[in-house]
Amino acid sequence: MEDKDYSFGADQVAPDGQDMREDYRLTARAIAKIQIESLEPHEGDDGSASFNTVSCEIRDISVRGMSLVSQQALNVDSILSAHVRLDSLSEPFHLMIEVIWCREDGRGYLMGVRVLDSDETDYLAWLDAVAQAFTDS
Repeated sequence: MEDKDYSFGADQVAPDGQDMREDYRLTARAIAKIQIESLEPHEGDDGSASFNTVSCEIRDISVRGMSLVSQQALNVDSILSAHVRLDSLSEPFHLMIEVIWCREDGRGYLMGVRVLDSDETDYLAWLDAVAQAFTDS
């Protein structure tokens, strides 16, 4: 990863006042594009499906999850496809995520998501990238 702007995240608590973190977190300037629904029930002209995406700013990351800020709320317990770019030079990681909590914030909506171990995703590469970020910090 090229972006060296990582540091240990500050302790924060979940919406109900409980700290749900099991792993150390790194703060990061990164973007996640989350696919929330198909725009059309059929495939696009090039054979690929069309999706409505929500761009989210990533506040912090860990091996098992992320904290996101978005202008649109996501439904708790939703399992969604996401493309996460940790720096401007790398290819995005294709991940499956589960929305654990979502609450309104002064900048939009603050969300906690869990990264799921899923076939046909970049889950193992994600683990390596986050481990490398921890090593470099």
